[in-house]
Order: sequence, then structure tokens, then C-alpha cells
Amino acid sequence: MTDKSKVKSGFRSKRRDVLRAATAAAVAGISGFPGILRAQTQPPTVKIGLIYPMTGMFAYNGGQSNAGAKLAADEINGRGGIKSLGGAKIELVIGDSQSKPEAAVAEVDKLSEQGISCFLGGYASGIALTATQAAARHKVPFLSDTAVADQITERGLPGIFRFSPGFRVITGAALDALVSINDGAGKPAKTVVLVHEDGAFGSGLAKLLAAELPKRGFEVLEMIAHPTPTRDFTNIGLRLLAAKPDIIIPSSYLNEYTLLARSIHQHKVPMKGIFSVIGGGASNFKFIREYNDAAQYIMDVNHWIDPNKPKAQQFVKALEQRKVDLTYEVMVNYTGLLLIADAIERAGSADRTKISAALESSTFKDHIMPYGPTKFVNGQNQGAQPATTQVQKMNVEVIYPLQYASKKPIFPIPRA
Repeated sequence: MTDKSKVKSGFRSKRRDVLRAATAAAVAGISGFPGILRAQTQPPTVKIGLIYPMTGMFAYNGGQSNAGAKLAADEINGRGGIKSLGGAKIELVIGDSQSKPEAAVAEVDKLSEQGISCFLGGYASGIALTATQAAARHKVPFLSDTAVADQITERGLPGIFRFSPGFRVITGAALDALVSINDGAGKPAKTVVLVHEDGAFGSGLAKLLAAELPKRGFEVLEMIAHPTPTRDFTNIGLRLLAAKPDIIIPSSYLNEYTLLARSIHQHKVPMKGIFSVIGGGASNFKFIREYNDAAQYIMDVNHWIDPNKPKAQQFVKALEQRKVDLTYEVMVNYTGLLLIADAIERAGSADRTKISAALESSTFKDHIMPYGPTKFVNGQNQGAQPATTQVQKMNVEVIYPLQYASKKPIFPIPRA
């Protein structure tokens, strides 16, 4: 005889099991559903790799570069992201080059395997040369920021671009500015000493200047090279004191530039002025704040803003709000990221090949610097040009070209 209570109990048990299974399936479905919704409503990000020296001897410069890129990314994302990609946000991924060329290569290799669509950065010529070569190997476009070695774009590597001007353009602009300023003052300067760091950046500039200055009527008395890093410029200060040049032309990175300028000031080297070409400190507010006496009246041919542009004025205010120094690293990387975002927008894709093609055909005009429309020829931006600045009191003033000038040059420098 069948026990009806056992049958009912078994049925209830099976029913409970079925209900439990159904409930578990429903819970799993509900918990997974928001993920599906997020995938549908939140567009994917576009990853941009930043190759900056966040540690090592160029750490300050890397931090400034990163601040510029972050300001641009916040601006792009704040206005809706990449609209052609459904509002995709820019995601910045930092690769710390540690101020070393070999470390930059390792970071490019690593980030290239992590879905990076494009690289920005390099900072120093030695670092940019190795980083861009690695990027070309991975077929990832790379926009070089402030590095000036002409080889960066002249090696014919695919997908390699430089936003700012290179050696030859900067040297030509520097010579034009120096002649114009000297002529305007009655030609008081006739002799020059070049002081430069001994890497790709300083040595390349010094070689070009030494060849061109005599053609412009200047006698090069001496070329003085120093390694990076160098912590004592006493001997160089004494050599300059003995040489008594009318013009000292330094081409060094920030730390060495600061020490050199202080040594010149401490030794009271008689001169008409310091005329930097891509000087690491002359257009740097950190140097100007900390060593204002040594910084006074220094001129520098460098990457700089157009002070007359409303967008540049807004940029300066934004930096003040973020308590970020106004330096060329910030402005070049800020605009460089805007340029990359414009290329992605026009490409309508995060595909590396399509971004590279969009960069090649760029007509980007949204500059805060005295640049014309961006046009790349063999990777070099033809619209890029430097400005000549001068430290006057606590400000960096543009003094040349005249159409961008905020102040007239003070030259020769007043002697106490």
C-alpha cells in the first residue's frame, strides 16, 4: 500500500527544488542584466598611451606633460567624448619612461599589447627616438610632443608624427629673432659662446648654431658641452667669465639650465644677454619663482602660447585653478591630445591604422600656440613654429615674432 503522505512530501520536495532553481536562475539573470545594460549604454573608452618621464631626472617635466594631457582629456570627456564613437571617453594610460630611452621602449612594448590606440609623449629627443621606433614596430601611431631631434620624423618610420617644430625650424627661427633683436638695439652683440648638454638635443642644436651664426655676423668664441645630469657649473661659469662673450646661448634641460644661469649670475659674467634656444628653464615659472634675479631678462626660443588668443588665456586660467605651472610641456601635450582626439573623431574609429591615416590628413586648427593649421609632411607638422620669450619681472613675455608679442625686448640687459 502506497504511503500518500510520502508521495505528497516527495512532490513538495521536488517542487521546492524546481522553485529554488528557477529563483537562482532569475537572480543570476537579474545580476547579469545591468552589465548588459552598461555595455549598451556606456560606450567603450579609447586608450591613449602617454610615454612620459614620471620618475628620474626629468620627473618634473613628465608631471607637467601629464598635467597638460589630463586637462585636455577632461575637456574632451566633459563635452561628450568622441561623438563619432557614441560618446566614447578618452582614457589615459601612463607609461613611465623613468627618464631612460630603454625604459621607454619597455613601456611602449607593454602598452601596445594592452589595446592602446595611439601614443603621445617622449619629451626628450633621446627618449623619443627609441620610443617612436618601438611604436612603429607595433604599428601604433605615435605623436611626439616636445622632442626636437629631426631624426624622429626623418627615418621614414610609418605612423610617427611630431606636433612641435624640430631642430632646423627652431634654429632658423632663433637666428631670425636674434638678428632682429640685435639689429633693433643697434647691433651691440658680436660674439657668442654656446653652452649645451651633450645628448642628441643639445649637441644637435649646438652644431647647427655653430654653422649658422657666422653667416649672420656673429663670431662663435667657444662651444662648451656638459653631461646630463651635471650638478656643478662653477668651472663653466669661470670659463664664461674669462671668454666675456656678448651673448651666451644655452641649450640644456631644466635642472642644468637653472644651475648654469645661477653660476652666470653669481660670477657676474659681463654680457649683453642670455639668448636660449629651447632652454630648459628660461620659460619655466618654477625657475622664475625660485631664482628670479638669475632669470631676469633671459630670452628663449621655445614652444609657447600665443598670449593674444582667447583660448590661450582660458588655458592659463585653467592651469591657475589646478595650481599647475605654465610651462611648454603642459601646452604642447594639452594641444597634442586635442589633435589626437580630433583625428579619432574624424576616423570614427579606435583602429590604429585609421587614426594614423586621420593624423596624416589633419587640418586641426584649435591651437593655443602661434601655429597655423596642422599639416603633416613626412610626419612633421608644417604649421608648428616657436616663439621668442623674455623673462621680465615675474612674467614670461612673448617678444618675437612681432605679431604675437606681448612686450618689447629689453636688450642689452641693464647693468647694475
